[in-house]
Amino acid sequence: MNAVRPARKRDGAATREAILEAAVVEFTEHGYARAGVRQIAERAGVTAMMINRYFGSKEGLFAQAVDRAFGPPTVVGGDRTGLSRAIAHTLAERTAPGAGDLDPFLLLLRSVQDPEAADALRRGIETHVGSRLAGLLEGPEAEVRAQLGLALVAGTWLLRRVVGTSALAQADTDALTDLLTGMLDQVTGETGPG
Repeated sequence: MNAVRPARKRDGAATREAILEAAVVEFTEHGYARAGVRQIAERAGVTAMMINRYFGSKEGLFAQAVDRAFGPPTVVGGDRTGLSRAIAHTLAERTAPGAGDLDPFLLLLRSVQDPEAADALRRGIETHVGSRLAGLLEGPEAEVRAQLGLALVAGTWLLRRVVGTSALAQADTDALTDLLTGMLDQVTGETGPG
């Protein structure tokens, strides 16, 4: 007697989510060029054809992975009150020795040299963290000021965590918070204790 196996229930949303989660990990670990569709598929437990079915191409998948990585706040929150100090404190803590990795920055660092990836990264930064910060700023040229603030954040992360320059790597978190707050006050328009 042949037993009939029940058909496996397909869950397109779960498959898409598994692929996207796997892609964020692979692109963050290896960068755009070195992350392969086959490795992403293997990590997600699907075939490479499924990636093309859901995302169209590696580039399409990367764009969605960037949106996923840059969407949630990591350093720039959503509160206007004490904005400079909040960003400075979070940045100083998140870049301190022994702190966990900031995956969006790793994704940026490992992928930005690829022309196919650079546009998706630019859009992700502008759409998510850039617009979030610009929306918190009052006064003229909010977008330019926001991107200058992000340059300070990214530069601090790069020199403190990746390059490990001595002064920044060894800086006291509270002292670094104070210095960064003063610099960010120029961007946010805040003055004095935040």
